[in-house]
Amino acid sequence: MPDATYTVYLETGKRRTFAGALDWPGWCRSGRDEEGALQALLDYAPRYAAVLSPAGIELPLPEDLAAFTVAERLQGNSTTDFGAPAIAPAVDSQPLDQADHDRFRAMLQAGWQAFDATRARAAGRELRKGPRGGGRELEAMVIHVREADLAYLHRVGHKPQIDPDTDPEEALAEVRRAIFDALADGLQRELPTRGPRGGKRWTARYFTRRVVWHLLDHTWEIEDRII
Repeated sequence: MPDATYTVYLETGKRRTFAGALDWPGWCRSGRDEEGALQALLDYAPRYAAVLSPAGIELPLPEDLAAFTVAERLQGNSTTDFGAPAIAPAVDSQPLDQADHDRFRAMLQAGWQAFDATRARAAGRELRKGPRGGGRELEAMVIHVREADLAYLHRVGHKPQIDPDTDPEEALAEVRRAIFDALADGLQRELPTRGPRGGKRWTARYFTRRVVWHLLDHTWEIEDRII
């Protein structure tokens, strides 16, 4: 048996499956099927551990696929097939406690530091195009991450008002402060499951899972595309 074992969930659409570690927000990768998704999760373990290490959070590296125990299988949707996890595992419905709030906050901070460091390394350098010549340029990717975070904030009932004329770096900082505020709000009270117009809202746990996943997904994309 491997020294390190992890409980994971699988989210399967028609063309893609995501594997996510239940206790480790952001450690979530995809493949064409369950085995491919689990293999990708295993392959990315060192990169995920490297992100968390500066925050003093240690991820013992799994040795092989036997390290993963599948606790839940979820039916994905069109978003899953598009390339993003979309369904919350059952564990994310649990109330947020102080220990996990503090841990998630540290994970978010570590993720932002990794993103900013990668962005600095890529500044002024060419990014490799995709197989069809696509792929966002660096600053467009930064804007995309910021705008996605704003959309995620809406899913937990937070709608920070950012002036369009605000300096881009300050706008990014404002969004990050709002993410911390939303996480703290999830600790202090139970967030409503429905918005004022009936739309389903995210829990604080799933909010963190999605924010960190998206942030690291683009951090690693930048790293892989630097020429």
